[in-house]
Amino acid sequence: MIPRILEKYRKEVVPAMKDKFGYKSSMAVPKLTKITLNIGTGRIAKDSKAIERIEKDLVKMSGQKPVIRKAKKSIAGFKLREGSNVGMVVTLRGKRMYDFMDRLIAIALPRSRDFRGIEHSAVDQHGNLNIGIREHNIFPEISYESLKDIFGFQVTATTTAHTKAEGVMLFTLLGVPFKK
Repeated sequence: MIPRILEKYRKEVVPAMKDKFGYKSSMAVPKLTKITLNIGTGRIAKDSKAIERIEKDLVKMSGQKPVIRKAKKSIAGFKLREGSNVGMVVTLRGKRMYDFMDRLIAIALPRSRDFRGIEHSAVDQHGNLNIGIREHNIFPEISYESLKDIFGFQVTATTTAHTKAEGVMLFTLLGVPFKK
């Protein structure tokens, strides 16, 4: 089964982008390449049970196991030692990427508290979208009974766009709710 976002991309986004930017080939139209979820464990890095719970919730949200990131240097001011766990990262591609993007746009973002849209400044100069999510419990996979640790994370949607205008147009046509 083809993901809903991919179908929308092929039927609506590609023709609209070809008209707007004058691409000669549909292969030249910018597309999503990957979605990266980053979590910094920060103050709970010492609590191994909390890390396990966060990892389980991340698996539920993304559909794949996160990679644990280690500190490269020791920094005394942050009470950080080289080799200690500092975060987790998940890189989604293919069907999982489109499914996650669909759930993010259609379900999770509208469920977040005081959500009025994403700023246009969330798209960088290379057409990539960066969103900071404060509470992971906006995703439907997370049950309220298992909520012991509420954590925030960053979502980065990487595209093949070359400019900010191409990126904004791509995400607008995909259905990302930008502020007016």
